[in-house]
Amino acid sequence: MSISIVSSTTLFPNPNPNLTSSSAPKHLSSSISPLTPSPKPPKPRLSLRKTSSSSSLRVRSAVAIEKETPENERPETFLRQSDGGLVSSSSSSGPGSSVRARFEKMIRDAQDSVCEAIEAADGGGTFKEDVWSRPGGGGGISRVLQDGAVWEKAGVNVSVVYGVMPPEAYRAAKGEGNSGAKAGPVPFFAAGISSVLHPKNPFAPTLHFNYRYFETDAPKDVPGAPRQWWFGGGTDLTPAYIFEEDVKHFHSVQKSACDKFDPSFYPRFKKWCDDYFYIKHRNERRGLGGIFFDDLNDYDQEMLLGFATECANSVVPAYIPIIERRKDTPFTEKHKAWQQLRRGRYVEFNLVYDRGTTFGLKTGGRMESILVSLPLTARWEYDHRPKEGSEEWKLLDACINPKEWL
Repeated sequence: MSISIVSSTTLFPNPNPNLTSSSAPKHLSSSISPLTPSPKPPKPRLSLRKTSSSSSLRVRSAVAIEKETPENERPETFLRQSDGGLVSSSSSSGPGSSVRARFEKMIRDAQDSVCEAIEAADGGGTFKEDVWSRPGGGGGISRVLQDGAVWEKAGVNVSVVYGVMPPEAYRAAKGEGNSGAKAGPVPFFAAGISSVLHPKNPFAPTLHFNYRYFETDAPKDVPGAPRQWWFGGGTDLTPAYIFEEDVKHFHSVQKSACDKFDPSFYPRFKKWCDDYFYIKHRNERRGLGGIFFDDLNDYDQEMLLGFATECANSVVPAYIPIIERRKDTPFTEKHKAWQQLRRGRYVEFNLVYDRGTTFGLKTGGRMESILVSLPLTARWEYDHRPKEGSEEWKLLDACINPKEWL
């Protein structure tokens, strides 16, 4: 008998701290690259199947993957019993429960609070919810509000997944190339919340956020290797038009969350965000940034759990006041066309560069979750260039030359 391990992922991005913007132009000029238009994240899944033949392990990636199992209702927890299950409110802040259990509680609480705020801002739209589980362990809750009064598309998803990933998927998650070193299948645990919110009004910005926790055990062919863990995530703003009071408010909330833990976090993670959401073939950023970090494990684990929780809890106060100010602003077809061009940029980045999307596609994840970040509509015009000095030009300038907003 041989065992075939089929691996896949859901939404769960894992960005790259090593991306730089050295090739981006320092000044905007009339020779800007043509404007073509423009927020997991994925996670892994697996299943074990018996096949005929001798006793060997075969790892397959994104081929003949068993589908997620739809569930009729949300379970109290997606964790295995050995990980402690759902944490009660009285014990959620103490070290007595596992990090896995407390992280799951945090992301599920955050999903509820964000969805409640989104529905309230929309004034009538409601989220469709899909609950699913995986044969190999774990599952997730996907929620999408579509064609509402305020929101064109709003997705807020959580997933908690156990699995074994093939070496190439592990390298994609870590942002590493093929070193040629032998590596076997890697057992992992991944939990995260991921969301992209696309408003209808072109003066209301898109928001992306995700926070995740990842653990790996020793590869199958390296017994005794140390278990690894890390946190990742961030929150970033992608407007079509710049309102400085909005951008400053957004960045000030991110800075406040960071400063509660380490004053070096905001400048460090703000730059990381600017560098990560960089569209190389356009020489510009996707939006106006925020904070971003990944593979973070060089601090106390309890501190980082608290930091990720603070960041997730800051999403609503950072974003909803901006939506309330802008959701009813009158706009023209010209404004809408520019928003669609910027959404084209959003699509380009997510499909070409985003490590989370790459990880999900390589591991055969749940497509609806991986691609929920894409807008309903986008636009690509040939050789589009905004007029110098226009509001559209100002946005593009800020995407080419990142600014310090605070």
